[in-house]
Amino acid sequence: MARIAGVNIPTNKRVIIALQYIHGIGPTVAKEIVEKVNLGPERRVNDLTDSEVLQIREMIDRDYQVEGDLRRETSMNIKRLMDLGCYRGLRHRRGLPVRGQRTHTNARTRKGPAKAIAGKKK
Repeated sequence: MARIAGVNIPTNKRVIIALQYIHGIGPTVAKEIVEKVNLGPERRVNDLTDSEVLQIREMIDRDYQVEGDLRRETSMNIKRLMDLGCYRGLRHRRGLPVRGQRTHTNARTRKGPAKAIAGKKK
């Protein structure tokens, strides 16, 4: 099992698919990485040599921000908005939708399960 950027990559999948298990690498970036390292699109992870895995690992470390660093930057951006007290920060703080969605109905993903209100039934 290959380990890249702190993530165990599945061995029996194609390289393009397996790289997407890393947070911050999607289909487009995975395809770019495979092309830069000169691997065929049908190559599988268990067919890679140690040097090819090392090339992929070094390229990701050098050129892309992934996993812990990316998660840390995202959480710092949200914390900055909350500290500023801007509208988006207040919505994050209250656990409500941030991008203008309606909340009278729906928004259950952000608000959590519905809470019963005493005396509401009539």
